[in-house]
Amino acid sequence: MSARKNGGVAAYAILTLLSAIMLFPFFWMLLSSFKDATQIFQMKVFPTRPTLDNYTYIFFSRNSKFPQWFLNSAIVAVCTTVSVLFFDSLVGYTLSSFHFPGKKFIFLLIISTLMIPTEMLVIPWYAMARSLKWGNTYWGIMFPGMISAFGVFLMRQFMGTIPHDLIDAARVDGEGELRIFLTVVMPLVAPALATLAIFNFIGNWNAFMWPLIAVSKPRMFTLPVGLANFSGEAGSDWHYIMTGATVSMMPLVFVFILFQKQIVRGIAMTGLKG
Repeated sequence: MSARKNGGVAAYAILTLLSAIMLFPFFWMLLSSFKDATQIFQMKVFPTRPTLDNYTYIFFSRNSKFPQWFLNSAIVAVCTTVSVLFFDSLVGYTLSSFHFPGKKFIFLLIISTLMIPTEMLVIPWYAMARSLKWGNTYWGIMFPGMISAFGVFLMRQFMGTIPHDLIDAARVDGEGELRIFLTVVMPLVAPALATLAIFNFIGNWNAFMWPLIAVSKPRMFTLPVGLANFSGEAGSDWHYIMTGATVSMMPLVFVFILFQKQIVRGIAMTGLKG
């Protein structure tokens, strides 16, 4: 018993050490956002003279486009997340609750798209956006992420665990399929919806390659593209760069802390039924 207890203590100690090593760069970035230009290159973790001037500059300076970039990222992340939750759930419900010829083939076809690297899709996406004149628009940034194969898989697996008696009872009561989907099925898959929402929100918030290709006007940059452009323009103004990176990370931290229980539950219950 003592050996097992000592082993558990050692495991927690190792995990704590590894977590501290992993989190230290983020901790340094956060503290650097309170340093001025003279302190940023001093090899000190804590600022000697903490200041909020960096935050004042990126949010209120006339030369700063950071608020617009933040708004662009929020619009893209929220709209794509709402779209994915609805359409992926709808496809998952169809594949799990209805029987029709070719259902398994369609599901395998959707899943097979996960094997295609994103880099191979950039050229078709760009040709499509250019032909439809979606350049430098929100729609041009969002359309590749409006539905995801991973989301279809997640929702199909999760919805397969719902007792069909509930759905059949609603049909006997005369409810339409859309109403059954919205009022019966969707409340039962809330953990999976939360998991999908978080993964999709984080993915679109951090997306860099496609927004970089899809837009060329600075006012339409998302945060990752804007910060990369800002770091090039700012040169050695690393205190501003650290501040922008810190602010851009905060929504992700907030979303994860708020929904971490749903993430764990959703992942644990995924794949219970094939």
